[in-house]
Amino acid sequence: MIVTTNPATGDRLAAYDLHDDAYVETALAAAANAQKIWRKRPVGERVHLLRNIAKALRAGKSRYAEMVTREMGKPIVEAEAEIEKCAYNCDFYAEHAADYLADEALVSNASQSAVVFDPLGVVLAIMPWNYPFWQFFRFAAPAFAAGNGAILKHANNVPECALAIEEIMREAGCPEGLFATLLIEPSKVAAIIADDRIAAVTLTGSTEVGAIVASQAGKALKKQVLELGGSDPFIVLADADLEEAATVAVKARYINVGQSCVNAKRFIVEESIADRFVELFCAKVAALKIGDPMARDTNIGPMARENLMTGLHAQVEKTVAAGARLMAGGKPLDRAGFYYAPTVLDHVRPDMAAFSEETFGPVAAIIRVKDAVEAVRLANQTEYGLGSAIWSRNIERARQLAREIDAGAVFINGMVASDPRYPFGGIKRSGYGRELGVYGIREFVNIKTVWIGPAVAAEPAKKISEKAGAQ
Repeated sequence: MIVTTNPATGDRLAAYDLHDDAYVETALAAAANAQKIWRKRPVGERVHLLRNIAKALRAGKSRYAEMVTREMGKPIVEAEAEIEKCAYNCDFYAEHAADYLADEALVSNASQSAVVFDPLGVVLAIMPWNYPFWQFFRFAAPAFAAGNGAILKHANNVPECALAIEEIMREAGCPEGLFATLLIEPSKVAAIIADDRIAAVTLTGSTEVGAIVASQAGKALKKQVLELGGSDPFIVLADADLEEAATVAVKARYINVGQSCVNAKRFIVEESIADRFVELFCAKVAALKIGDPMARDTNIGPMARENLMTGLHAQVEKTVAAGARLMAGGKPLDRAGFYYAPTVLDHVRPDMAAFSEETFGPVAAIIRVKDAVEAVRLANQTEYGLGSAIWSRNIERARQLAREIDAGAVFINGMVASDPRYPFGGIKRSGYGRELGVYGIREFVNIKTVWIGPAVAAEPAKKISEKAGAQ
């Protein structure tokens, strides 16, 4: 049984029975059978499903957003934005999927040879709690458009959201069996990955879980896309617009209560402007409103689980004990629920926990450096490589520095964010593979070469049949 807790109060929300082995078997068989039919439907027909999903999401936005806030604590305004982003993603792929999946002519061959993009089959999606709708639909929109089916194993603290996704798919007219949500324990996942009816696996989650899933999928020789942890650097150079940089920095760190792989986590600031940046940053942090996540003016709600809050606090305590200066926050709040005060740590060094570990919560680490060269060196001094940001008025210089950053994305004078138009993913221990954009839709396809000999292709069909008859 899965029992959920409201992170804003600590009270029990609901209990859900787990799906048994017979249910899982039925779901896998149905998905495999449905996908064999779905893959043969033209892309132009498949994308009708995406348009219907977008309509269903928007029609139920308030209800779905409240589910997100209730189960994992995201402020309601951010939860509504998450649902709208899912709808936009579906609209985007509905418009562009046909172009992204169109056959590509082989330029080295004058005949009709081409590269074609065939679906792989049924994909197992193992998804996290921090963006319970977005993480799934980010993967699902291109996957369904490409002709695949999907099985969802969601995080066990958001089962209401997981079942709501199944409801949305039904309302949108998803072919029966093509998609299913499974409420199961993590120990059941390995057997599903090994099942011959699963063609590939996508996971968004921690680096530790990613390594386990990668090992299981690798043993079964199944394709994987992994979007894992991050410790994103946010570099502020001396010539940056400090007011704007500080404003965006606070949003980049504290959105979703700091619980995102692509939250800015390490603020690497040139020494000459560090005092002023810290002053601006702390003033904006102090203006954040902590409160009920259902209230529309709340900026900081609770963390999703109590163990996440206590783990984060241990990182803060270790960092302060090692010599960092506590500028704000630094402790759980004395109230019901899992609230942690927005925290700012200054004079953080690479040997401290807030630098060397991923801090998954409302804690900002400020690192002072002498120049841009040191900034880039420390930005890369991490096992992660997901996103990063550089702030400077000298755009050409920032572009050059961006090429030196080890990350899947570098945003210049902006906040790292996922967007359907651009590929998204990481390197190093942040994972591999890409979601979104043209690269995302081609992750779960067979990129197949179809070669046709020029001489045969050039001859009329009648002559070919006459030759065959003569033989």
